[in-house]
Amino acid sequence: MSGIARDLISLGVLHETETIYGQGRPSILLDLHPEGAFFVGISLLEDPSPLVLSDFNGNIIARQTMPLARDPELIATLIAETLPKLLAERKNATQKLSGIGVALSGFVDERQASCVQSTLLGWQDVPLARIIKQKTGIDTFIENDAKAVAVSEKLFGSARDIQNFSVVSFDDGIGCAHFFGGKLYRGNHGGAGEIAHCTIEPNGSPCRCGKRGCLDTVASMKAIKEMAKAEGLACQSLDDLETEASSGNAAAIRILHRAGSALGLAIAHLIQFNDPGLILITHVEGRFDGLFGTVMRQAAEANVLPRYAGQTPIRTHRVDGDIWARGAASIAAHNFLIGSTPY
Repeated sequence: MSGIARDLISLGVLHETETIYGQGRPSILLDLHPEGAFFVGISLLEDPSPLVLSDFNGNIIARQTMPLARDPELIATLIAETLPKLLAERKNATQKLSGIGVALSGFVDERQASCVQSTLLGWQDVPLARIIKQKTGIDTFIENDAKAVAVSEKLFGSARDIQNFSVVSFDDGIGCAHFFGGKLYRGNHGGAGEIAHCTIEPNGSPCRCGKRGCLDTVASMKAIKEMAKAEGLACQSLDDLETEASSGNAAAIRILHRAGSALGLAIAHLIQFNDPGLILITHVEGRFDGLFGTVMRQAAEANVLPRYAGQTPIRTHRVDGDIWARGAASIAAHNFLIGSTPY
């Protein structure tokens, strides 16, 4: 092990951090060298699309944007054109660039190479990773947005020491991903974790996926805003609706109860199915400690078997707007660490 460690230190992958003194010989702690490799992360969930450069510790050290496009060839061309500007912001970034990751909304195959289907982008069976590599010459991996966030939390975030956990991403849409035994679980076809399209209200509102009553139609931020608008409430955020509810507005209270109960029920199902060590809810919204969050937790506790009630921590983690691009870079870093060969 000492010989391997020395080789990795000489290659710039590891570096010594601190010396621990105790019984016997002092121990020298090792960690990944922040500048041992760099990774590019791209989010196709926003317009303009952010491109970020991250180091080996998951820190964003440079950023650029490009227009969001739906044509795969145009996306690859825009990436190839923007990449030199991004890499120019950091010395030696071009020489140490070790992969590109792309996060998108949709199903991605088990090789992280093709988008099987994306309603948002209007795609079906698009080999995006290969197209981008042809334009850039850099190994590229693509991934569903929620799974990218889960990998980021496992590598660099609050789930580093947890082997079994689920991430629920709460935003205009709801995403979910699972780690089992310290490894991302993707399912046989890459579709594991899609709670957004689990039926939560049979014969409910139509969903963009073609079904009715999906969780996304009740509990996502987009659905909450639409329900508020239908009630004549000028609410653009969860904070706005919480403020209305706290002042006694019956419509705001009704909306938050409905959405919170639906999300809590879905989380209860996750606990029953998987018995995870943690449910981590990532959110961009400012508040998760009001009526919505309270109802969500109550519904989750009420809908699991009594022996499991209170056994699974449910944590909320407010994230910034870089969450998707950072997650995409984490996908590239993860594949670099495990030595994956793209497609």
